[in-house]
Amino acid sequence: MTRTIRFAIILSFLSVLALGISTTDVCAKQWARQMFKVTKHDFGNVAKNSLTEFRFDLSNIYMEDVHIASVTSTCGCTTPRIEKKTLKTYERGAIIAHFNTDRFTGSKGATLTVTIDRPYYAQVQLHVKGYIRSDVVFSPGSVNLGTAEEGQPVERTVSVRLYNGGQRILKIESPNPSISVKPVLRSQSYSGSTYDLHVRSEGDIPPGYINDRLLLTLSGSQRKVPLEVAGRVTTGITVSPSALFLGVVEPGRKITKKLVVHGRTPFRVTRVLCDDNSFSAELPQDGIAKRTHVIPVTFMAREGDQTGRVTRKIQIETDTGRTMPELAAHAVISAAEGAN
Repeated sequence: MTRTIRFAIILSFLSVLALGISTTDVCAKQWARQMFKVTKHDFGNVAKNSLTEFRFDLSNIYMEDVHIASVTSTCGCTTPRIEKKTLKTYERGAIIAHFNTDRFTGSKGATLTVTIDRPYYAQVQLHVKGYIRSDVVFSPGSVNLGTAEEGQPVERTVSVRLYNGGQRILKIESPNPSISVKPVLRSQSYSGSTYDLHVRSEGDIPPGYINDRLLLTLSGSQRKVPLEVAGRVTTGITVSPSALFLGVVEPGRKITKKLVVHGRTPFRVTRVLCDDNSFSAELPQDGIAKRTHVIPVTFMAREGDQTGRVTRKIQIETDTGRTMPELAAHAVISAAEGAN
């Protein structure tokens, strides 16, 4: 058993021992529970057929690989999925809870049981709930802006059907000033009304992922209805992996991993910047513009450096003149062999 997991279990054992209750199951769960940021989520009021999901983020804080064997749900209203089954040290993943708003209405909730079988058996329970409105229907269920290059505006349309004849859209709020929405009343009758929402992302959104939501205020209701907005703005150049884990290294030694930088058209890598000189990168020496560049990145653990995780940011510059998103680089400094 690794030191970190053993220490987590011992702390859990001592805390429940003082309460005079059974410690076997509690201790077995606590080390796994500590990998999750949160274990409960309330979706609130959502529209029928809306894309409604929540990420239960987790991170492997231990030195051994963690393997998620399965995840189950107590209710068909929620379908869970595992983003990544095996997590190495400091790797991140998620259990994604998908609220089935297309098949259910009313107040719903579920308990998700996550089963971990390596390095040790444990189960963690996650909880979700929400209210699916039957009088508000989105089509499609979200605003998918797709992938666009930096500087390129994108527009999409989502239909909103209101089945209460007297109901109206009073206001639509966008937390992102670069995303605007224009509602247009398409039809109206005694049985309800239909709006077209014309959603537009401006060209000033920086590169990266778009994860926003519009908030609809309806007449006769105090609760706002969310509409998810997703997309991605690229520079035309991608970096793999998106987060670089170099590995575990002892003081006085170094470790090297490679980044692959790829573009749709030929380009040159001009500089690789890092906010710590313990990281260094080897630039291509030929100076030739090409679509793919392989860049070795080296981390040097200096004598006297404190053991533990090191996280830094790497910025890649090219001759395209476009700003690329920062890349997170991680390494773990371990105690030298034979050290106390």
